[in-house]
Amino acid sequence: MVKAVVFDIGNVLMEWHPDKIYESLIPDAARRHAIFAEVGLDAMNEAVDLGAPFKETIYAKADAFPQYGDLIRAWHDRWIEMAQPLIPGSWEILRRLKAQNVPVLALSNFGVESYDYAKSVYSELEAFDVEFISGRLKMIKPDPAIYAHLEAETGLAGSDLVFFDDRQDNIDAAIARGWHGFVFTSPKQMAADLQSLGFDL
Repeated sequence: MVKAVVFDIGNVLMEWHPDKIYESLIPDAARRHAIFAEVGLDAMNEAVDLGAPFKETIYAKADAFPQYGDLIRAWHDRWIEMAQPLIPGSWEILRRLKAQNVPVLALSNFGVESYDYAKSVYSELEAFDVEFISGRLKMIKPDPAIYAHLEAETGLAGSDLVFFDDRQDNIDAAIARGWHGFVFTSPKQMAADLQSLGFDL
């Protein structure tokens, strides 16, 4: 019997799409992707998710690539535009679980300061019983260590847990530890996945 439901945040409970702003800043898709690759924006974002300072890390990258400085600084200065909107159907499921006294946990790759910023904008993020945020823990999905840390902190493991994440590799890492795991595609499918495990939604 599943005892707790674990949620990723980005693209499960809240949309996360950097292209929302970069499509307007760099309309040509090929050029946009080339710049991202040249600058290493994904690696920069991963460093923040691993606990590097939010603004300082992004601004240092901008200083290293002055020809793209304004574009890179937008990752910080316009960050909230990339992290919206909330996904209402997912939050409705989370609220229903809480109403049934099912523990709901967050397991998310997220920077320390960017997560605090998101919480200041979205009060819904206060709903979790326990938060496992990569930037705070200095470990990141799909590293097995972050899953082991959740297990150790909650006393739950294996089939006690079901995890929803938008990335297959993160789900695969959970399943490898015996968790139930589903790639999130829609709130409707999430509800069906939970019902398949015996939840009354």
